Amino acid sequence: MTGRRRAAKKGGPPVIDPYLPGTGNFGYRVSRYELELEYKVAINRLAGSATITAVTLAELKTFTLDLSAALAVSKVTVNGKRPSQFRTSAGKLHITLGDRLPAGAAMTIAVRYGGTPRPIRTHWGDVGFEELTEGVLVAGQPNGAASWFPCDDHPSAKASFRVQISTESPYFALANGKLLARPARAGMTTWVYEQAEPTATYLITLQIGVYDRHRMAKNGVEVFAVLPDRIREDFTYDFGRQQQMMKLFVKLFGPYPLADGYTVVVTDDDLEIPLEAQGISIFGANHCDGKRSSERLIAHELAHQWFGNSVTVQRWRHIWLHEGFACYAEWLWSEHCGEESADELARHYHQRLIDSPQDLVLADPGPRDMFDDRVYKRGALTLHALRKEIGDSDFFALLKDWADRYRHSSVVTDDFTGLAAQYAHNSLRPLWAAWLYSPKVPPLDSLS
Repeated sequence: MTGRRRAAKKGGPPVIDPYLPGTGNFGYRVSRYELELEYKVAINRLAGSATITAVTLAELKTFTLDLSAALAVSKVTVNGKRPSQFRTSAGKLHITLGDRLPAGAAMTIAVRYGGTPRPIRTHWGDVGFEELTEGVLVAGQPNGAASWFPCDDHPSAKASFRVQISTESPYFALANGKLLARPARAGMTTWVYEQAEPTATYLITLQIGVYDRHRMAKNGVEVFAVLPDRIREDFTYDFGRQQQMMKLFVKLFGPYPLADGYTVVVTDDDLEIPLEAQGISIFGANHCDGKRSSERLIAHELAHQWFGNSVTVQRWRHIWLHEGFACYAEWLWSEHCGEESADELARHYHQRLIDSPQDLVLADPGPRDMFDDRVYKRGALTLHALRKEIGDSDFFALLKDWADRYRHSSVVTDDFTGLAAQYAHNSLRPLWAAWLYSPKVPPLDSLS
């Protein structure tokens, strides 16, 4: 994978990302996944086949894919041939080829598998394929894709996707990208989606429920809602300003990065937090209360389409480039609406950080703290400090340049600080040292 370097791990094999040492794979790069799935909601039974198009990066005799132990593999072929051996263990599908493939060789891997999918347990709770009261939710961040298909589950491993899912006809099934077809036969409906833009595996999702789909906006970026009827009235009010958000973010960040619009899903169940996927955001019924009390979260998830989904970290240590930017988008929306300004919110959350443990380095928070709220708020404060330093004109030009230059690519913190230097009249090294690389929260006067 471009930009990946092996990190030594004492007493074990090299790893791609120390934050998730068990995920990601060496030796090849995937360009496309084609999934053909059948799912029975009542019995939580998944049967599928995955066709994975890849190229070898080195001479290969053996390689691995990430795949949950809850799913059994019945057949594997590589370039139409059965391998000499395949086996599953410790969340991996291990494949041994009969003949070595040279570096630069095309590789088509076909895997037939099935089982009773369940979430993967992590430091951050259960992630991946999860049953709802009536349906399914997939929340893949950071390493949940392997809970429902074999893959190279790492954020820098982007590919295009075709997802075909057959399920009982009363259910609506949603995956990423454009809906190409939905034929129905014998009580089952098959939904076929194409996600053309390069997408990280954790951002591929599957949502199944008793839902209806509605178009919310026809002009500019198409926006859709997928939700149960009982929630629609509250949803119409709670998400009523989402199209204005879209217009603001296009103005501030540049063109919406996907061709096939944006879809909001609201599940019939409550969810603790909303979730992002490529071109999709997932909210719970509790986020529709008729009071717009979740509007900052609506802004946050929409902003991820630029920062996190299109521009994606190479390794999870750089997650502030996702969450700090999405959090700052919340503040920009508040400012735009004439509510609390970004500066007022920065000062409020600065005090919150001062009152919290100051033991987190934003540029490398550690795996257990990478989803800590301090990463979100300190990330946003870092951007606000930068905005104060270089001025609004250069700051927003930088954000547009960042989103455009690295569109559908993978990045690290140095990419952003290097680009920011082109928009600054003075050295930004003191700012980065204070905000990104020191655990101590810088004084408030650095925002003035």
